[in-house]
Amino acid sequence: MVSLPEQELVDHLSARVPGFRYVLWDMAGDPVGARADEIDVAVAPYFTGRWVGALPAATRLRLVQLQSTGFDGVPEAIGPDLALSTAGWVHAAGTAELALGLMIAAQRELDRAVLQQRDGIWRRFETRTLADSRALVLGVGEIGSAVVDRLLPFEVEVTRVASRARTDERGPVHGIDELPALLPDADVLVVALPASPATDGLVDARVLSLLPDDALVVNVGRGRVVDTPALTAEVVSGRLRCALDVVEPEPFPGDHPLFRAPGAILTPHTGGSCTSYKPRVRRLLRTQLERIAAGERPLFLQQEGRLDVPADAEG
Repeated sequence: MVSLPEQELVDHLSARVPGFRYVLWDMAGDPVGARADEIDVAVAPYFTGRWVGALPAATRLRLVQLQSTGFDGVPEAIGPDLALSTAGWVHAAGTAELALGLMIAAQRELDRAVLQQRDGIWRRFETRTLADSRALVLGVGEIGSAVVDRLLPFEVEVTRVASRARTDERGPVHGIDELPALLPDADVLVVALPASPATDGLVDARVLSLLPDDALVVNVGRGRVVDTPALTAEVVSGRLRCALDVVEPEPFPGDHPLFRAPGAILTPHTGGSCTSYKPRVRRLLRTQLERIAAGERPLFLQQEGRLDVPADAEG
């Protein structure tokens, strides 16, 4: 038995993946047409964590499927017995597209043009460009890789950084320990890292101080990865600029200095909130259930819990 938080998903999957019983459960009230203790796989609602309170009643549950890429705090909330899968590539395209948009908006000062338009002012100005700039992309997962895919056609010199140095089909990936040598040459720092004990506060005052004057910091990963007071000080002083879709704390209080700082662009965590999300999450859920029906390992499995899955590669 599979529970889904929206009737649209129930209708879509029941017509395409037979062999399961599908029930509607938003994990806030009771399941429709079933009991919580009959459900084997639960798809959690998107962009809320309140569903965790429904888990004690779901005693038969073995797998929780998230609709988000990030899963910080979820393993601790659900415990080690439940398997947990994330949305993987579902939000990669939308978030990477926003990252590119933030970079273009900041480099070409589109926010300045919009403010002039609002005031009925036609005044030309010269701007930076994304072309020929040097971007350091911190994180090479689904979102970071999608950001790189979109930067290369814009004639950007891209350097990739991950937790450890290695070489893949795209060339070299630098390790975190190489950041001090790489940052002084970066015009744009793109943060596409999840939150974890290893990444929390990684982009701190020291890291920011190594960026050259006028560099742009873009964060589409998690707000906690960047030291907010340190970044605020750099941007308010005018030394650095920022374009952020995620912040810490989230949301910012209305009087936060970055709301009104020249050189700052903020979007309210909208990376995955776009029209590409729903068709992609439907495709992922269909793939996950087909794999489970075939006795295969679900994609993007973060912890195995009680789920009996083979230990093969995720593909």
